[in-house]
Amino acid sequence: MLSKINKSLQGILLILLIASLASCSQEPENKLPNIVYIICDDLGYGDVQCLNPEKGKIKTPQIDALSAESMTFTDAHSGSSVCTPTRYGVLTGRYAWRSRLQDGVLGGGQEFEPLIADDQLTVPALLKKAGYQTAAMGKWHLGFAVNDAEGNPVDVYQGKRRPGPAPVGSIVPNGPITRGFDTYLGFHHSASMETVIKDGKVIKNMPTIKMLQFLGKNASQYIAEKAKEDNPFFLYLALNSPHTPIVPSEAWQGKSGMSPYCDFVMETDDVVGQVIDALKENGVDENTLVFFTSDNGCSYPAARGGKLEKEFGHYPSAQYRGSKSDIWEGGHRVPFIAKWTGKIEAGSKNDHLICLTSLLGTCAEITGIQIPEDAGEDSYSILSMLKDKEVASPYEAVIHHSIQGKFSIRKGKWKLELCPGSGGWSGPNDKQARKQGLPEIQLYNLENDEAEQNNVFQDYPEVVEELKAELVSLVENGRTTKGAVKQNDVEVDIYKSDK
Repeated sequence: MLSKINKSLQGILLILLIASLASCSQEPENKLPNIVYIICDDLGYGDVQCLNPEKGKIKTPQIDALSAESMTFTDAHSGSSVCTPTRYGVLTGRYAWRSRLQDGVLGGGQEFEPLIADDQLTVPALLKKAGYQTAAMGKWHLGFAVNDAEGNPVDVYQGKRRPGPAPVGSIVPNGPITRGFDTYLGFHHSASMETVIKDGKVIKNMPTIKMLQFLGKNASQYIAEKAKEDNPFFLYLALNSPHTPIVPSEAWQGKSGMSPYCDFVMETDDVVGQVIDALKENGVDENTLVFFTSDNGCSYPAARGGKLEKEFGHYPSAQYRGSKSDIWEGGHRVPFIAKWTGKIEAGSKNDHLICLTSLLGTCAEITGIQIPEDAGEDSYSILSMLKDKEVASPYEAVIHHSIQGKFSIRKGKWKLELCPGSGGWSGPNDKQARKQGLPEIQLYNLENDEAEQNNVFQDYPEVVEELKAELVSLVENGRTTKGAVKQNDVEVDIYKSDK
């Protein structure tokens, strides 16, 4: 009798052990992934070697290695060809021209007033609902106040055109930790990079040349700390490079053999490698979704792009026309690499059209959290695309925006631009184009003219009218996603012919 009971107990224990092992093996499938979003500042599409093998002369071994483990998108676009509006779109899933920012970036008095409304849903706020711990590091440039201990505004400009460092101990009452992040370590924008802010307070001032490695070190430490905890984490890492000031650290000066800008790109590549290594060394690489991208194209004036092309054969925009600030492809076609071991096919390429406003929608689908109808107005999930490169993009059309607020719409092979020139800094700019008698509308077939050299607007008037009507509709509806019509924050002029 006792023998039978023992055998029964053994059987039960065996069943429990098998169930336990099955449960353990299934856990990674059900566990929410950590999410790391690395966004460079002014890194051109052609600055990444694997995206520009023939015309790219800067060595980027770490990003190339990341691409080999990831899905690399070749038709990804920032929400704008300049910084602030793109970052707004990444974190809110909404085009920034729906806000008060109709052109340019935050500057002067604007930079002390947050562009993201305090009740606006952000990526970190959504992820916190799913139990994520959230951190932002690096450049913010979405507006916040700097006050003294008594709450009075700190005059960081002091009559100068550019701000100076804020005193240590100054308070930031409406920064990133009031917009969904649990913690923040970084600076506001390139002109105030010396001022280092932690959470809601200025903690120190330091030389700008140290910032890039400072971010790499702290991002790696954050990953090491969070890897020991049970909750998933979201790290928004906004690097300061290779934006001006172009300040490669001493160890990287001269490494490229071309220019300080190229040295800075190489150091950027190194910091990306540090972050990827930290994920692997701390055992969280396989359950972490990594995005790598840039906020817009290369700044040709700062990088002296023309000199790089002529003297070294390096083309920061690869085969595309224009650069940062422009409505042309070089302004907003950006590197975009996504890695998630076991979920995303390593070494795969995806040539479908997407926009950086996709992060909110993608995170919502990953977590199963519903986006309210009044949020994420321009955010589509690309999760199915990440898992299958053959899946069509949910972005049937993407709206582009230049530094001067000029509009363009891309749909399929067609790209309509409502300006006569670059809409930005590149020549001919719009004033120069008008002096040359160029038409006010540009239409390009990117399928056979990816360099945007042959304006065919006169040959396809029906395409012009169709795209123009769709652009007007998408602007006036207050959203590109499905849902009730919404009001933009201000009236939006899609022509801006006065600029």
